Amino acid sequence: MNLTETPIIVPPAPDDNITDLLEQRVAASPDRVLFATPQGDGWKDMTAAEFRELVVSVAKGLAAQGVQPGDRIAFMCKTSFEWTLIDFALHYAGAVMVPVYETSSAIQVHWILEDSGARGIITESEDHASRLAEIRSDLTGLELEWRLDQGALDAFARAGAEISDEEIERRRGLANSSDTATLIYTSGSTGRPKGVVLTHSNFVDLARNASAALGVVVNEPGASTLLFVTLAHVYARFISVLAVHAGVRVGHQPDTTKLLPSLGSFKPSFLLAVPRVFEKVYNSAEQKAEAGGKGKIFRAAAQVAVKHSEHVMAGTKAPFLLGLKFKLFDRLVFSTLRDAMGGRVKYAVSGSAPLSHYLGHFYHSLGIKVLEGYGLTETTAPVSVNLPDKFKIGTVGPALPGHRIRIADDGEIEVQGIAVFKEYWRNPEATAATFSDDGFFKTGDLGTLDEDGYLAITGRKKEILVTAGGKNVAPAGLEDPIRAFPLIGQIVVVGDQKPFIAALITLDAEMLPVWLKNQGLDPTMTLEEAAAHPAVIAEVQRAVDEGNKYVSRAESIRKWVILPTEFTEASGHLTPKMSIKRDNILRDYAGEIAKIYGDNPQTETVDTQK
Repeated sequence: MNLTETPIIVPPAPDDNITDLLEQRVAASPDRVLFATPQGDGWKDMTAAEFRELVVSVAKGLAAQGVQPGDRIAFMCKTSFEWTLIDFALHYAGAVMVPVYETSSAIQVHWILEDSGARGIITESEDHASRLAEIRSDLTGLELEWRLDQGALDAFARAGAEISDEEIERRRGLANSSDTATLIYTSGSTGRPKGVVLTHSNFVDLARNASAALGVVVNEPGASTLLFVTLAHVYARFISVLAVHAGVRVGHQPDTTKLLPSLGSFKPSFLLAVPRVFEKVYNSAEQKAEAGGKGKIFRAAAQVAVKHSEHVMAGTKAPFLLGLKFKLFDRLVFSTLRDAMGGRVKYAVSGSAPLSHYLGHFYHSLGIKVLEGYGLTETTAPVSVNLPDKFKIGTVGPALPGHRIRIADDGEIEVQGIAVFKEYWRNPEATAATFSDDGFFKTGDLGTLDEDGYLAITGRKKEILVTAGGKNVAPAGLEDPIRAFPLIGQIVVVGDQKPFIAALITLDAEMLPVWLKNQGLDPTMTLEEAAAHPAVIAEVQRAVDEGNKYVSRAESIRKWVILPTEFTEASGHLTPKMSIKRDNILRDYAGEIAKIYGDNPQTETVDTQK
């Protein structure tokens, strides 16, 4: 199969914009809890009507302080209730938000503000304001500035007293479905960020149809989620809009070191995360069990869970002994993990990278369906996702209603439908280059469709390596299973036009001391010391051997090196959503790559695939 289509469920409404989703939610259930904000050790609920009242108050303040309909207003803030409040308030004021990652450098902030023509910016903190100050004198069109930590919300409330309800109603009704709702800049993993123009219909039609398709995930009574993924990225941004439409109770926790306590008190029914979060939850649980002398029991339980899930997914009955073991481990091991995530999580929506089959089956046996999905900034996040009743581990699901997905002759995924963006901001050449002659968006990703129309991602078109022997290699097929190991921070497969495949590997600085302690080693080792330690090298070798099982010998990693450093966003090697910037890494570590293919490679993998 090379084309699949899912018909639209909820027809487009040409006159509606994002504000109508909140208006309709308030009209349908004004007392429905939409948000919960931290209060002591618990959470304070806010109803739909209370949220709308606050949104209108902030919108009035924005209008009173000079924001005009159509103005582009930048916003730099961590994931929080205030993020969604400002988002909706800008829509009600008739403005267009330009989100800026809170981790963006001063140079990145300058590019986004200048290229978008932002007239104003709202920052959250002194740290954000200091980066703005570095480039403030070079910004030509920026006239308005506010800071949340200096009382901007209170100032909006005071200033807005002079603005009438009728004026806000007029402003919020100006935009129709085809008008620009937001301007989101790509993360820049393949060059300078481009401004993606997303319309109101992209959000409204997608929210309505995704809600209808996801069913019980977002529509069951008491549905709730705790957001910790950055709202500056379209992934969490769309979910926040979907939650308002569906009436989902939403909390926020930007500090992932406090995630488990927050999950315990908030008790969400579904989660939104990237695969790295699921890997870390598993790895942390394994290392905690190891520290308590129960590592073998945990791993045995995990293997039973995976085998049990494989039988369930295949529709076959598990052998009696396997079923017995599963019931025992479910009570002794799996229930503890479920409780750690709040005890109510039934679903988790995962995106941005593939989740390993092993972890997909592991969580499935915990009673948590990880609904992997696929999308880009240019598709307002999801164009395909596994659904509660249409679920295949190892795929990113069928097309969401209102979308067509096809696979081009060269394997590239192409998409058409309600979520696809309008254009790149002030960049007609890039816009023309990314659409086919018949109107399909060319994603740059490679994939396949199975006989049931489920999409699987196989890699990035621009990242395909061609060895000197002519073998095409997709790095993701090797990188993803290796990155799931506790010690591995990041891995970058190399080998384009080289005689064999190799890899650059970094250690997970957060997991390293835990692992070292569990091995009876010095947990205070530096990254440089650990990179040269025989036990660490052996464990990394084990991870590489495991990854090599997924590919042919010609595609396998033959040599690798541990770098005594971390890839970070600050170093220019990761995007804000923690994807690797491959080109930057290949450039900055060209010397290490040359050594791998030279006379003195640091480490060579034992060839296990004779």
